Amino acid sequence: MSLAPNQGSTGGGDEVILSGHHFTGTSDVRFGPRRATSFAVVDDTTTDATTPAGNGAVQVAVTTPGGTGVIGTFYYLPPPSIRVITPPAGPVAGGNTVLITGVGLYTTSEVRFGAQSAAFVVVSDGELLVTVPSAAVAGSVAVIVVARGGVGGGLTYAYLDAPAITAVTFDSGPVAGGNLVVITGTAFLYTTSVTFDGVPVTSYRIASDTEIDAVVPAGTVGPVDVSVTTLGGTTTALNAYTYLTSFAVLAGTTVTNTGPSVVTGDLGVSPGATITGFPPGVVNGATHAADATALQAQADLTVTYNRAAALPPDSTISGDLGGLTLAPGVYNAASSLALTGTLTLDAAGDANAAWVFQIGSTLTTASASSVLLVNGAAARNVSWQVGSSATLGTGTAFVGTILALTSITVTTGVTIDGQALARNGAVTLDTNTITRSN
Repeated sequence: MSLAPNQGSTGGGDEVILSGHHFTGTSDVRFGPRRATSFAVVDDTTTDATTPAGNGAVQVAVTTPGGTGVIGTFYYLPPPSIRVITPPAGPVAGGNTVLITGVGLYTTSEVRFGAQSAAFVVVSDGELLVTVPSAAVAGSVAVIVVARGGVGGGLTYAYLDAPAITAVTFDSGPVAGGNLVVITGTAFLYTTSVTFDGVPVTSYRIASDTEIDAVVPAGTVGPVDVSVTTLGGTTTALNAYTYLTSFAVLAGTTVTNTGPSVVTGDLGVSPGATITGFPPGVVNGATHAADATALQAQADLTVTYNRAAALPPDSTISGDLGGLTLAPGVYNAASSLALTGTLTLDAAGDANAAWVFQIGSTLTTASASSVLLVNGAAARNVSWQVGSSATLGTGTAFVGTILALTSITVTTGVTIDGQALARNGAVTLDTNTITRSN
């Protein structure tokens, strides 16, 4: 004799098949002291019964004209209880795995996320490993577990859109890192990692669904990608942050100065060791001559120079830049470029707008020429990769980072909002103001 199933809800209402013999004429079926809610004799060996409410383990007895006999034991199970979902959110596409913990889960027959059934594996009476089904849209849904003891609920699961990055502010900083930036965008609440060029940030704080405050890790000079990973997915903003060398002036052989030049930022030379003209020149920063810092700066400069040279061009350009207004992009000149008059760089309101000028040979500016930044353009986002040497004419107001393969000559009265960095040759100054862009 047997019962199938021999477990059910304390609330009753479960169908149980009684197997035995001599069931014809059955007048009563009891689960412990309580009568079955209903029963039907199928034949002399089978009776279907619906359980009444009950608790614990009870004997099931059948009464017929021939007497009363015990068929077996029925176990009343309390409804399952689910307490934690780990993780509590994931992508709209589903397919990720979560762990549901609770009690009374051993007899689980169904798990639902909203209206969707989910595949699952019973790990133990206290754990279910569940593959999350997909959803049509982002949002929270109720999670329920159906088991022999009934239905357990009370938890929700959040379906998430993939994150998106709108801006990184400030979008540049020192190679040593340690500075704070604000990343704005969408769907940040369940962020699990933030990286700069694949390197995890030192720390981050989720300020809101649209803002992350992060401490930048150390990096290598040049633009890098910023990535945010959440339980909803990963987004990457290309070249969203730029690591800046601390050097305003860097040479390969010598730095020479005439007159009261003012350099704001570090000044250095490597592998050469000669720096002259300070004083009368003033360096508002550190001075490095053929030391480890200058050596590393030259290594970083080589990496930055090569990166700039390898960027795919957006446009070709030639001749004289004077009188032009240029949108952000990578501009390639096969040979030399000149600047006579004013070059205007228009960011059109984009704080991350960047310009890279790839110059095959020399860069030369005429006297009193200038680079004008408009509509949010920033000096730190302008780079001049020069295939040989750069010469800035008297009184030029120049903007951006000069990355010269050979030398840089800065003539009388020139100002640079940026950097003068030469790989293999000299940097020559004469009564200039050079301020490293931040």
